[in-house]
Amino acid sequence: MRRARKIMCMRDKIHSLGYNQYLPALVAEGVSNDTVMLIEEGNSKIKGAEVVSETTRYYPHNRLASHILGYMGKISEADAAKYESEGYESSAMIGESGIEEKYEDVLKGTNGKKVVQVNASGEVTKTISESTAKKGKDVYLTIDAQLQRQAEYALKNGLAAIRSGGSFYSKYGSSNVTEAASNAKTGAVVAIEVSTGDVLAMASYPDYNPNLFATGISSSKWESLQSSNPRDPMAPAPLFNLATMSTVQPGSTFKMVTASAAFECGLNPYRQLYDNGRIKLGGHSFGCVIWNLYKKNHGYLDFFRALEVSCNYYFYDIATGKDWYTGESLGFKKKITIDTITKYANEYGLGKSTGIQLDEAVVQVPNKEEKISGLKTSLSNTLYAGAENYFTEKIYSNKTALDNNISTIVNLITQKPKYDDLVNNKLKSLGVKRSKCDDVASLVVFTYASQAKWTTGDSFNIAIGQGDNAYTPLQICNYVATIGNNGKHNKVSIVKSVEDQGLTKKAGATQVAVSKKSIQYLIKGMKMDGNGSESTVSKTFKGLDFSVACKTGTAQREGKVNPKSEVTYIKNHLSSFDGSLSWSRVKKEMNRLMKTYPDIYTTKDTAVRRAVINLSKKHLTSDDLDQYKSDYDPFAWVVALAPADNPKIAVCVMIPQGKTAANAAPIAKHVMAAYFDLQKKYKSYKIVSGVN
Repeated sequence: MRRARKIMCMRDKIHSLGYNQYLPALVAEGVSNDTVMLIEEGNSKIKGAEVVSETTRYYPHNRLASHILGYMGKISEADAAKYESEGYESSAMIGESGIEEKYEDVLKGTNGKKVVQVNASGEVTKTISESTAKKGKDVYLTIDAQLQRQAEYALKNGLAAIRSGGSFYSKYGSSNVTEAASNAKTGAVVAIEVSTGDVLAMASYPDYNPNLFATGISSSKWESLQSSNPRDPMAPAPLFNLATMSTVQPGSTFKMVTASAAFECGLNPYRQLYDNGRIKLGGHSFGCVIWNLYKKNHGYLDFFRALEVSCNYYFYDIATGKDWYTGESLGFKKKITIDTITKYANEYGLGKSTGIQLDEAVVQVPNKEEKISGLKTSLSNTLYAGAENYFTEKIYSNKTALDNNISTIVNLITQKPKYDDLVNNKLKSLGVKRSKCDDVASLVVFTYASQAKWTTGDSFNIAIGQGDNAYTPLQICNYVATIGNNGKHNKVSIVKSVEDQGLTKKAGATQVAVSKKSIQYLIKGMKMDGNGSESTVSKTFKGLDFSVACKTGTAQREGKVNPKSEVTYIKNHLSSFDGSLSWSRVKKEMNRLMKTYPDIYTTKDTAVRRAVINLSKKHLTSDDLDQYKSDYDPFAWVVALAPADNPKIAVCVMIPQGKTAANAAPIAKHVMAAYFDLQKKYKSYKIVSGVN
């Protein structure tokens, strides 16, 4: 049976060639040497069989720089017509990610071509013309392979130490983990040459071996490279490059942006401001970490010490131009606002493409328009999810009417709506049930309209790298490199040159609108964070033969960690949510919602939540349903420049759920030390007859 199946498959491949039966049909690849000898020795008996050698992409260093190099893949059916029109064979391998994808047309070269004449039986009778294949051009990268290897070593082993709470062993000085973080399963590290913006090393963990794709990957191996939990964006996903694609809050690493804006508005860095622990606004408390943890404060501090101890209270002051302890103005010569701060973020390159020749995610710096857009989207989703609860059947059963009425309600949040007017008039005319007018009016006026503007709370959050700030490790690294480059901002590059085309040409550097004096203040503050007595990382950087200027960041990520299956999660906790509900009723309601509203409930994971809320007699909310999910642990960030007084290299390390910034410092230390170690070795090389 197996032999018959193989014969049928072979005949099918030959038959599928149709009028092109003079072309060879591939029946096996990667055959053993014994098979090759058998076929060639019995050539007269095995007619039509021929052994042909083919080139295969081979990555000699296996996993090294896998997210940079990318991988190859077979042309999909959807793209077949496009590539065939460009001269590709349907069986060709193409770049699917990384440099392989971005430089596919450069790396590919030109296929050989043979024009033949065939008879009616499809047999070749004459060769009319023939041309040889030409190789593609080589692409040279900016990364240093040895430094890349050290970066990947540091990231992988550093993460293992962070998870276990043990020690990170490095030939440049081992370090004990400050606090174990069992959920620290992913991470990224980037190293940039300060003067050029060239990437020297960039690692993301977990990684993969691109050789798996060289001749086409099996479904089982492909599955092993997918995210361990697609519903959690921070879950390990070997093919995902965190360095360029993960946009998250940078925490206190952002504080040099806030300080830059404050300096240019008139902040005196030597002025002492009092940290009173926390500021209370509208029921919210904005405090320093030491207040939140221990109910303590930092007392009086200037900018340099504020950066060293990462005092949030100080940065709340300078971001708003107000001494919140005394209530007095700081007397800046220019008014400072969120827009002032985000302007400098833009100048440092945050919220923009870095220019790297790889895919990268970009989230705009926070702005009022985006905030309002987000609020509108959130309200819209809330109304759609509860459509049957909020609207009359006449409206929710008519998709066009529902769309129009929800759109009208959502747009109210920017029109300063009055609660009584909504309850008594507007909402009824839009098909909201009388019994639900109070609920919808409360949503519109108090939950959304009240936030449809810049608030002081927004200023506080943005000033310390929280709120709507979201940047990649690559963007953060280049912003810090800009500080080290005296405010001169370079575009990032990871391609040094292409064969016969000279060095990569980039747009000229731009100058951030900060004075050299301000840059000196930033570096001085960062040196204190790297070496000061109150720094959480000074012990890590102690004993190096070069100085370090750094900034730590411990960023909070909002939201809950979603389980792999919301259906399973709800089913397991259903009795705790509402003991009167049975799973059969929830399942029936879930299926009804998906069938009735396929555009809203596209998956069981979204439908099951609404099903429970619809059926519950306890008026459950989304927060109620999330009560058994875990919170994200804080993200650990460290950015560093070395040597501090004349920076050559900028390094950024980001560890999702790393708990404390101090956990990321040993990784940064290893990368910087390896860089300077390699520079010494390179200088010792002697050039003989033009060859190293």
